[in-house]
Amino acid sequence: MDITALIAAVVGGAAGGVGGGKMLKDADMGPALNAIVGGIGGLGGGGVLGAVLGGAASGAAGGMDIGALAGQLVGGGVGGIIL
Repeated sequence: MDITALIAAVVGGAAGGVGGGKMLKDADMGPALNAIVGGIGGLGGGGVLGAVLGGAASGAAGGMDIGALAGQLVGGGVGGIIL
């Protein structure tokens, strides 16, 4: 997992954490804490997605792969919502 994939997972997780906090009012901890916890969850979600998809989520030959980047954002977002 390169730095771009890590950043995408954290950003996706933070967005997922804030969105999940707004959807689930009982679990809302405030936007800042939701973003921090979501970012941590995004790392986990992005890591799981990378492990499940293998090389497909890590980019083609070290280049910028939009599909893999989108996958990391989605995986991070889901991880952020779950955590």
